Order: sequence, then structure tokens, then C-alpha cells
Amino acid sequence: MHDRTASAIGIDFGTSNSAVACVVDGTARLLPIEGSATTLPTAVFFNAEDRKTHFGREAIALYLAGTEGRLMRSLKSLLGSALMQEQTAIYDGLVSFEDIIARFLHELGTRAERELGQRPERVVIGRPVHFVDDDSKRDQRAEQSLRHAARAAGFRDVAFQLEPIAAAFDYEQRVTKESLILIVDIGGGTSDFTVVRVGPERAAHAERDDDVLATTGVHIGGTDFDQRLNLDRVMPLFGFRHTGAQGREVPSKVFFELSSWHLINWLYAPKAVRQAQELRTNYGDTRLHNRLMLVLEERYGHRLASEVEQMKIDSSVTDAPASIDLSYIEATLAASMSPADMAQQLAPLLDNVVACAHACVKRAGLRSSDLDAVYLTGGSSALRPFQQALRKSFAGVPLVEGDLFGGVAAGLACAARFR
Repeated sequence: MHDRTASAIGIDFGTSNSAVACVVDGTARLLPIEGSATTLPTAVFFNAEDRKTHFGREAIALYLAGTEGRLMRSLKSLLGSALMQEQTAIYDGLVSFEDIIARFLHELGTRAERELGQRPERVVIGRPVHFVDDDSKRDQRAEQSLRHAARAAGFRDVAFQLEPIAAAFDYEQRVTKESLILIVDIGGGTSDFTVVRVGPERAAHAERDDDVLATTGVHIGGTDFDQRLNLDRVMPLFGFRHTGAQGREVPSKVFFELSSWHLINWLYAPKAVRQAQELRTNYGDTRLHNRLMLVLEERYGHRLASEVEQMKIDSSVTDAPASIDLSYIEATLAASMSPADMAQQLAPLLDNVVACAHACVKRAGLRSSDLDAVYLTGGSSALRPFQQALRKSFAGVPLVEGDLFGGVAAGLACAARFR
């Protein structure tokens, strides 16, 4: 496939999943980047056995199969943090986290090249409204790190577009009249909102700043939902909130890190394992501590996090209880969660997210009744408790579900064609 605009692509570099799109014959098209799939889990596995780097589903499968190496996920969560320039050990030496992101973006470029027949040189990359809440300098640093990584990945011309605005461009392709839309983009790491005017005539304009009435964002997303559910439903099995013989709770730091995708790897370091071993005196029931040590020594943290995420999805999709079999840690051990458990645990986070959505509408000088639709994108926007909270809070406004995993990339490709 060759096209004048094919050298310009849009990349949705997500906390949990990434996607690539380009415009062909005037239409945004998602590219298959892992087999026939148009999404690639944002995961990198440095295989210590074959000394190769693997990406996406293959990376996760190798890790879960017990292959020796390092799995890195939620890389986007590190942007803007002091960790970005720190180095970590992989099979061929020390690399910075910025370099790991560059390797991932380079792989996306390579997979796009296979589809397009040429190496894309121009890219528009999505970014959240805020990489870091309430810290503009760290936010600028996060974008700069991502720019450096994209250039190191071989992209000559690098631009950014807010992810919810990109979603608006995607939605605009299917409207037949001018409309006022609240874009709701709930990703793995952030929740972003935009009130925007869209319409068939506006879509042809390269400059759209006047159509964007307001943007807001908050650093809460799917990985935060997973962490909250992990802490509530699974981590107590390893000692979270367990009161020891001295009447004090076991220190909680290890459990918060064990339930955070981008921090799990640090717990496998010898020093972290020793520190966890020293917690034993805090336990009244040492069986709980034995389980914790097994998880760390056998490196089951990512597997646990993945299973909690799947339990969340299963319960949301079926609106019924879901469970995890943990017999690989201890015979008959299991964790379960009902829809009511999930709704209760996520309520404080979802309240903050919905409040941010209302703040966006207010900032635009509108009331919710002025909206023609609320457009959902981002994988976590499919979560049943979130949609229930949104319907209740925006009563009477149609909720439109877009391409949850590909809408932002398609919109970024639309933005790329004007570059």
C-alpha cells in the first residue's frame, strides 16, 4: 500500500495498549501491528535466554511462561518522573527508561513500515491533557522525554496532539451535522476530557483551535482501578492490612508497589526481597508472609496484576462475580469479586473522574444539557460502574461508544495528514 500521506502516521502510545494509524484515500485506517490485531500491549520483554527483545502479547506470554528476563509495562507512567533517566539492567547491559520507550516506538515504526511499504518519518503522538497533575515543569519534561524517544526511534518530524482531541477528530468522521461533544477518554493512566465542536464542514480545516472549547484531565485510569481492586481483593492474602502480634499493621509499601504495574520489577531486586523478608516479625500469621515471599521469589507479581485486570473485565462484562485461581501460590487459594465489590471500591476514583468531566463542561461555559453527545474512547471507558456513573451524572445526554482502543490513533492520523 503506497500513498502520499502514508509516510505520516498517528501513534497512540498508551499506558496499557498502543495503536498506529494512517490516512489512506482520505480515510483514517488502523494498521495491524501484531498479527491481525490493531493494538499492541505496551509491553517489552528483555529475554535473557535468547538475548532478544520481544514486544506486546508475545512479551507478556514469554514472561508468564517463566522465560528468564525482564518484563516492562506501563512505561508511559514513568514519563515526567525522575526514573526516566535512570538505568536498569537487561541482557545486554544498562539502558535508560527513555531508551526502552524509544525501542518500543521504533518497533511500532518497523511494524508500520511492513504495512505501508515505506518507513514513516512523520508522526503525531497522542499525549494526555496532563502527564503529571499540577506540575507544569514535570509535564513539559514528560513531553520532552517522549519527543527524544521518538526521534531516537527514527522519526524525523515529531508532533503531539491531546488524546481527547484526537478522539474528537475520529468521532467527527461519522457525524452528519455540526454537534457539541464531550469527549471522554479513559486510558490506562489518565482520564481526559474535551468539549469540542465537530461537523462535516469543520473536518476539512487544518486549524481547529477555535473548535476546542475546553480540556481537562486527571491522572486516574485503568491501572489505578486495577491497583485499588488488587489491594482490596488480593493483597490481604499476603498481609495487606494484617495486624501482627504487636498490634500494628504490616507496613503497606510493598503491597502498593506489588499492585502497581510499573513498580513490580523493583520488588524482584535482591535488596527489595531482603526488605520483604525482614517484614516477617510484623506478621501474626506467618502463612501470609510465606505467600508474599513466594510471589516475590517466583516473580508472580505481573501475573497477579494481569489476573486482577482480567477479573475486573470479566465482572464488568458479565455483571456477575468473577474469581482468580491462586492455587499456584497455595493449594485452594483464590480471590473473588462481585460487581458490588467493584462498584464500592472504585466509587471514590470514579467520583473524581466524573467531577473532572463536569469541570470540562463548566470550563466551556456550558451545561450538560447543551451537549449533543458524550463520546467514549479508551479501554477503561467500557467499565460498567464508570458508564453507570456517567449516565447518572449526564442524564439525558446520549452516550456513544467509539472504537475504544483505536479511536485516538485514527484521530492522530487525521491530524498527521495536515503536517
